[in-house]
Amino acid sequence: MKIYIEENYEKVSKRAALIMASQVVLKPDSVLGLATGSTPIGMYEELIAMYKRGEIDFSNVTTFNLDEYYKLPIENENSYYSFMMNTLFNHINVKKENIHLPNGMTESVEEECKNYEEKIKKAGGIDMQLLGIGGNAHIGFNEPADKLSVDTNIVDLTQKTIKDNSRFFDNEEDVPKKAISMGIGSIMKAKKIILLASGEGKAEAIRDMTNGYINTQVPASILQAHPDFTLIIDKDAAKLIK
Repeated sequence: MKIYIEENYEKVSKRAALIMASQVVLKPDSVLGLATGSTPIGMYEELIAMYKRGEIDFSNVTTFNLDEYYKLPIENENSYYSFMMNTLFNHINVKKENIHLPNGMTESVEEECKNYEEKIKKAGGIDMQLLGIGGNAHIGFNEPADKLSVDTNIVDLTQKTIKDNSRFFDNEEDVPKKAISMGIGSIMKAKKIILLASGEGKAEAIRDMTNGYINTQVPASILQAHPDFTLIIDKDAAKLIK
């Protein structure tokens, strides 16, 4: 595990953008695993700026997002499809046919999960996977549990995650209770993984994921076993690391 501790969120975002941009420059047809939430927004803004300056070309890039809410139409402003289009994809030259997110409106969850795994495999696997981390150390929507799913699957969101995500909705009751998410195994198959975290609210999760023990109640702790994992955090998120 490689750890970068930056001064603030802005520098976390710049560091992450440079790493992601280097991946695309060195391999223009990279397959990128992307994440939603507030943490990667700064990185996406940096990548957009690089694209507008002519420093990076996304025309041959393929993307796969970690997750999508179940039974939330993509037209809804809080769907992860809308988030990605508004935050990144509408501002760069990635081809629409190369953009992939789980279909949360599917009538057959089992078939959708299987097909999503097959699409990733057909694309050659994920070259670089971007992650955030929940306050309870979930990655994707892989919540703390006695057992963790290997492949893409449908998950029940914990009350903490629902509460945390309610800031994006009018009220907590509007937050979907389920999501389709890449599993832990899906994430760990990525050739490279970078995880971003910022703020004191993530300090306990970062401490627990880096303490040298793998625990299904701390899903992110499995990342310690990945051969090419980079953690990029600010001082506030790093304050409990020994």
